Amino acid sequence: QVQLVESGGGSVQTGGSLRLSCVHLGPTDSRYCTGWWRQAPGKDRDWVASIAHNSRRTHYADPVKERFTISRDNNEKTVYLQMDSLEPEDTAMYYCATGVCPLSGVPDVVAWGQGTQVTVSS
Repeated sequence: QVQLVESGGGSVQTGGSLRLSCVHLGPTDSRYCTGWWRQAPGKDRDWVASIAHNSRRTHYADPVKERFTISRDNNEKTVYLQMDSLEPEDTAMYYCATGVCPLSGVPDVVAWGQGTQVTVSS
């Protein structure tokens, strides 16, 4: 059974950077891609970015393109989300998830992490 553990959240000012980490505990599946979602208070959980198991495909939601970079280290079973030029609108709980990846790049989620909070102040 896949378990995901996120870390790296925190509080930064506008324009700052954070790097989130998502560690896969247990076996990984090469059919799966891994992605990040975020949820602000009172809002839906939105997909942010995802990456294929072999890193050959990455996908980003429009609001984070050119600012966020997703990557992975399969030796460490870890997926990263580098977030630059952060804005107050990026404030949310960030969740990691994994699942079979269709052509859209948004995983059909089978497992979620517990989340890590990101707060961006103006």
